[in-house]
Amino acid sequence: MVRTIVEKEIANYEWIDISEPTSEDFTFIKERYNLNEASIKDSKEPEHLPKIEEFENYTFVILRVMSDNFKENSDSIGEITDRLTIFYGSDFVITVHKRRIEFLEKLKNIEFTSIKTKNSRKLAVFITTAAVFTFSQTLEQLSTRIDAYEELIFLKRMKQQPILKNLYFIKRQIDVARKVIFLYREVVEHFHSSSKKDVYTRDLKDLQVRTSTLYENLSENVAQLLNVYFNISSNHTNEIMRILTIFSVFFMPITFVAGIYGMNFKNMPELEWYYGYPVAMGIMVAISLAIYLWFKRKGWL
Repeated sequence: MVRTIVEKEIANYEWIDISEPTSEDFTFIKERYNLNEASIKDSKEPEHLPKIEEFENYTFVILRVMSDNFKENSDSIGEITDRLTIFYGSDFVITVHKRRIEFLEKLKNIEFTSIKTKNSRKLAVFITTAAVFTFSQTLEQLSTRIDAYEELIFLKRMKQQPILKNLYFIKRQIDVARKVIFLYREVVEHFHSSSKKDVYTRDLKDLQVRTSTLYENLSENVAQLLNVYFNISSNHTNEIMRILTIFSVFFMPITFVAGIYGMNFKNMPELEWYYGYPVAMGIMVAISLAIYLWFKRKGWL
């Protein structure tokens, strides 16, 4: 659907927004604004990473926006983020996106004659800043989920599979966001070049650097949490093996004694002895008691 958000009568440029674009929509903007076929092709790729290219009569930008409602088991860039394409020239801005992007809806109500959006390039910077900010907003949600699993790992018992599975999805989501934010650097550096930088491009660069750093820290936290989980699981397994080993040590000599007297050789004097059975049982108890006292003295029990 093609909508005109800003007319040239309001600002010195027009802003056309296209949601759920069709082939006819791309043909329309290509012919009307003399767009290059290569940029049209790139803008159709659903999982294209952030990039920026300058053409003779316009600049082409691909952004990724953190999805408002991605599922907890999402692990691909297409599920976690939405693509937002910008074409802007001296007198036009075209935004193309498949899904509804919430901050775009809010931007449509701003004052387009203000200094922040007084020309097409500044509007592109403004949209890019809002796109990066969506990753900053998701940080709190991801941090809360990590804290919840940290509490489960340290304070509660939970089956191994759900924790590992859910931590995997969190790690994948953070890795996807890190990758996208890192690739935003090219876009940010283009806007913040020496001949074009201003206070708004500085804000964009600061936001991108800060968000990238926070995602790096979050990634380290998840990695450390996974290591702690594996260590706790390993310690739990070692504890089980220790208990089983203790039981086996207790029963090995008893089994040895029972094995000897279970051979039933004809010339075994104890077989005809009246006190043979109670003595054998006493030997087994004495061995078990000796092993227990030895373990206790070593601090293994």
